[in-house]
Amino acid sequence: MIRVLLADDQNLVRAGFRSILSDEDDIEVVAEAGNGREAVSLARELRPDVVLMDIRMPELDGLEATQQIVTDSRLDAVKVIILTTFDLDDYVYGALRAGASGFLVKDTEPAELIHGVRVVARGDALIAPAITKRLISEFAGRVKRPDPGPELNGLTDREREVMVLVGQGLSNDEIAATLVLSPATAKTHVSRIMTKLGTRDRAQLVVLAYEAGMVTPGWLTS
Repeated sequence: MIRVLLADDQNLVRAGFRSILSDEDDIEVVAEAGNGREAVSLARELRPDVVLMDIRMPELDGLEATQQIVTDSRLDAVKVIILTTFDLDDYVYGALRAGASGFLVKDTEPAELIHGVRVVARGDALIAPAITKRLISEFAGRVKRPDPGPELNGLTDREREVMVLVGQGLSNDEIAATLVLSPATAKTHVSRIMTKLGTRDRAQLVVLAYEAGMVTPGWLTS
């Protein structure tokens, strides 16, 4: 059972998401929070699998709440999906850097919401949809890139190839097809890269790939 915490200051939004998710046999909404501070408190108390986190909330915004959750060693298993709207796109890249496992727009289709919760719950990042890639690509170019850390020097040539493809939003199966590998081998490469770089999940690999210049903002043309 995937346990979900809803964090949004709008009652109707929470009610809508609860209605959609509660219809699924493998998903349970365990609590709702009306502000970021309450979201952090409930995450620490209940340790849900996934937090659906709005950005603009009173007392503590979703970005800061996400940072507090992902930096709490007791909550390593808790994944955060940021809820955003197009007029809040500037927050998306910062949210991924803060440790969010991905994001969804609030007017997403019910099937996409359910799929997103399941994807993040199993440990993957919600980075595959074209809109996600486009936004990361655009806003990665707006931030000052730090010098690549020495950890990148420890990657093999093959691991660098895999990291570039992860940065482009490819799944393990797509990486395998591109590099003519088995899906299991592709998954092993991704896991080793995450271990070497100390990243929380694939979303963090995307961020590092952009910051290190391994993927160029604007690569997506469609």
